[in-house]
Amino acid sequence: MSADELKSKGNAALQAEQFDEAINFYTQAIQIDANNHILYSNRSAAYAKIGKYNESLDDAEKTINLKNDWPKGYSRKGAALELLNRYDDALKTYEQGLKFDPNNDQLKEALRHCKDNLETPLNFGGPQGMNPFADPKFLANLAMNPSTRNLLSDPEVQGLLKDLQKNPNDIAKLLNHPKASQLLGAMFSGMGGGASPFGGEEMEQEESKPQPTPEPKKPEPKPEPKDNLTPEQREAVKEKDLGNEAYKKKDFETALKHYERAIELDPINITYMTNKAAVFFEQNEIAKCIETCEKAIEVGRENKADFTLIAKAYARIGNAYYKQKDLKNAVKYYNHSLSEHRNPDILKKKQQIEKEIKEEELKAYVNPEEAEKEKNLGNEAFKKGDFPTAMRHYNEAIKRNPSDPKLFRNRALCYSKLMEFQLALNDCDHAIKLDANFVKAYVQKGAILTLMKEQGKAMSAYSKAIELQPDCQEAIDGYRACAMNSDPEEVRKRAMQDPEVQEILRDPAMRLILEQMQTDPKAVQDHLKNPEVKAKIQKLIEAGLIQVR
Repeated sequence: MSADELKSKGNAALQAEQFDEAINFYTQAIQIDANNHILYSNRSAAYAKIGKYNESLDDAEKTINLKNDWPKGYSRKGAALELLNRYDDALKTYEQGLKFDPNNDQLKEALRHCKDNLETPLNFGGPQGMNPFADPKFLANLAMNPSTRNLLSDPEVQGLLKDLQKNPNDIAKLLNHPKASQLLGAMFSGMGGGASPFGGEEMEQEESKPQPTPEPKKPEPKPEPKDNLTPEQREAVKEKDLGNEAYKKKDFETALKHYERAIELDPINITYMTNKAAVFFEQNEIAKCIETCEKAIEVGRENKADFTLIAKAYARIGNAYYKQKDLKNAVKYYNHSLSEHRNPDILKKKQQIEKEIKEEELKAYVNPEEAEKEKNLGNEAFKKGDFPTAMRHYNEAIKRNPSDPKLFRNRALCYSKLMEFQLALNDCDHAIKLDANFVKAYVQKGAILTLMKEQGKAMSAYSKAIELQPDCQEAIDGYRACAMNSDPEEVRKRAMQDPEVQEILRDPAMRLILEQMQTDPKAVQDHLKNPEVKAKIQKLIEAGLIQVR
């Protein structure tokens, strides 16, 4: 499961008030993507919901460390500090966040209420445990809750709360007040209820405004929704739509004119700029595409554009560089895009390009002449018994020429001396994969399998070497040694434990073939022409149940 999928499950659990489950999902996601600031922010919210304020604070601080210009991180940290009764620190945190986003309503409202908590005594009604209205945690949550913070700025509600701080028994006043009834709902649903400041990062709800019960009236036609756009902005949207239609038809010149007109009408909407950059991309005007996206990012930063739009501009620059085969710059700008918004498609592109970069670096490093020099140095060290040094030279030789099977066979010899038999076997197999007729690789494989007490498989390797080179004395001697040192009864017992061997021996056709091989050895060659039969006979040879001379 990906980090984004785990985050979505965490958000759903948080919304369902299954806070422990939400924490578990966010923690798993962090293990996959430890640099995603949103995951720490959401887990901070979940920790706060179950009263783990110190853990909530730790995650909020991690959020800020990962993205220190993100106002939400300071909102998280400030709220956690208030819940820990550290109002001075909370005040400083809100002020710090406002340096990055001076117009952030949530931070401004939180700062104002934090100052009120510092200036106004809160224990009018005796011990706080006896008066929930005097509990600073209650007030902090209400101040941060989108559905209640506007009510707290109402003078009538402020007066009612002050009265209740002094005398909580006057709660009837609050019950009878239409504007303040929502405050009680927030308190009884768990110190802030519903759309808490600690909700999932992408699940915030619009602020709800209590409405008085309207008198019944006749249905009226629904008015058209107001878009709050200026006439120029509406005209810009029309131009963009015309540009999109032309773009789909690949009429790029017409699309460009409409996008440029949209930019003239609404110069701070960077969507029009990134659309214009897309046209340049299709026209192969890469420099103009990059320049337009950079301008979009600059305008977006100045006007607090949505981070997804800025991420899109960065991604488009990455695409442009990739089209130019400038892979390193492509990765650089994809990373910028991902720091703004974790888009799975962009992440996949980045990972693919990183793989391409690595492959290109390996190809550029290939030099058969240098590989030969390293191989000779490795051979000299091997003869002196300095196997670690030999290994270092063989490793370098393989990097320089990974298609030379002899290098893998030499390294297999070195691994054998270092008692790394499985690694030696892997190198032999790789050498054979590069050259299926490499006799020395089969002989070396047989020797390694003998050391690993795999007599049947060793005999099979030697047999293949003899098949390729009938006068290979080393393979002949190895095969004979395996045959002489094998305990037939032990070999048979071990082989019969193999399910594949059992299945072959139960096959009536194979039993007839094996009986014929005993009475007429020449028949073996005919049967080996059948690939399926050959594979089964090879398996029995490796198991040590039959020998072919």
